[in-house]
Amino acid sequence: MKPRLVLACLTTTDVVARARAAFDAVVAEGPGDMTVAEVTQAATDHQAEAILFTNTLPLSAAAIAGLPASVRVGATCSVGYDHIDVPAARACGIVVTNTPGVLDECTADHAMMLLLTAARRGMAYDRIMRQGWRYRIGQGDLLGVRVTGKRVGILGMGRIGRAFAQRARGFDMKVLYHARTRLPPELEQGAEYFADFHAMLPHCDFLSVHAPGGPATDKMIDARAFSLMPDGAVLVNVARGSLVDEDALLDALTSGKLFAAGLDVFRDEPDYDLRFAALDNVVLSPHVGSASKETRDAMGFRALDNIAAVLAGRPAIDPLWRD
Repeated sequence: MKPRLVLACLTTTDVVARARAAFDAVVAEGPGDMTVAEVTQAATDHQAEAILFTNTLPLSAAAIAGLPASVRVGATCSVGYDHIDVPAARACGIVVTNTPGVLDECTADHAMMLLLTAARRGMAYDRIMRQGWRYRIGQGDLLGVRVTGKRVGILGMGRIGRAFAQRARGFDMKVLYHARTRLPPELEQGAEYFADFHAMLPHCDFLSVHAPGGPATDKMIDARAFSLMPDGAVLVNVARGSLVDEDALLDALTSGKLFAAGLDVFRDEPDYDLRFAALDNVVLSPHVGSASKETRDAMGFRALDNIAAVLAGRPAIDPLWRD
């Protein structure tokens, strides 16, 4: 008998094919990812031993308590796990895993794309062309801000933050960073460490956010933070929307304190604050930092590898805790 799996999120055809080949799988068929109620029902009906999901499934303590006793492992197809009550899962004996390492490069690529597009007003240029152009643009019109040689602050210097720093160095940017602990020199690669986040901000022409979500970082980037940044700075966030006070961000963007922002994540997804859509100085994307075929395959395969290991009696590859 194959192990029983609920694949609760929509994913690539190759990941689905592997899940069906290796497991007795119930697969989400859309139009969106399964809800908590749908996962609970499917896991109960199927007596599933594993659930593969992503950050669209909020596994609270109540949701975990509602799962059947057959569930032994939950694998989130993401690096972040603020959507999971990990202590509650542990208390129920459910191993929880994530997918670190496999999405670093694509997410860093996406952050740099947002930074460049926001700084150089890429969306405005694209809109002009799609509307037909047909008029002269003066030397003083449609000006962006230069990226090369500027200072970029990075909030969170884990794998993705370091991958982004490497891209910034390609533009001869001076890299500053704040993290809970300072990196060893071989990982810093010349980046300047600030133990105090607010002390870094006056030196940031750009600020790129790569820290985890959760209570400790909720609204970390607030009105005070924006006030400390240089006038005309640019914010990029591909981490979690919860890190930013969105009312304060809107004020900073509409007042001219910030020149622009590139946002891939929001406090409420997918029902994000539509006031951002009305602004010409914001580049928006729908939480797709890892959305390349290669990376989404790798994420799904890593989650399946974690599930297979646990159900075979081996240690998880990427457990969120170790006994």
